[in-house]
Amino acid sequence: MRLRPWCVLTAALAASAISVAAQSDDTSDPASHALPLPGVAAQLTELRQRLSESEKQRDDLNRQLQSADSERESIQLGRLRQENQRLRLQLKEAQSVTPPRVLTEQQQWFVAGGGVAMSALLCGIFASGWRRRRRQWLN
Repeated sequence: MRLRPWCVLTAALAASAISVAAQSDDTSDPASHALPLPGVAAQLTELRQRLSESEKQRDDLNRQLQSADSERESIQLGRLRQENQRLRLQLKEAQSVTPPRVLTEQQQWFVAGGGVAMSALLCGIFASGWRRRRRQWLN
């Protein structure tokens, strides 16, 4: 194996170990776990109350939005069903007016090819004549 990938791997592991050690030093700081000041505590409780109120408002708005979406979708669904029924009726009327086809397109091409082959056969027979000749190689 090459030496280069191992060096890169070792450097990456060392860097991650240093960052983990730095993070553990930051979280073990006793000053970060100190009690907040009385004014900060009041602000903290006020912010928590505002947060809970805003979450309730958000839930209410989400419910209103979902109900509005469902109403809009039900209206669109009704319109689409009506249009679908109208198009089905138009299709039935159009199919009843036009006579059903005897041959499909593929069958029509097959019949046309057979007609061309028969006409080529008849042209070949008439061009050579009805008599049969014995053809021999000339030496």
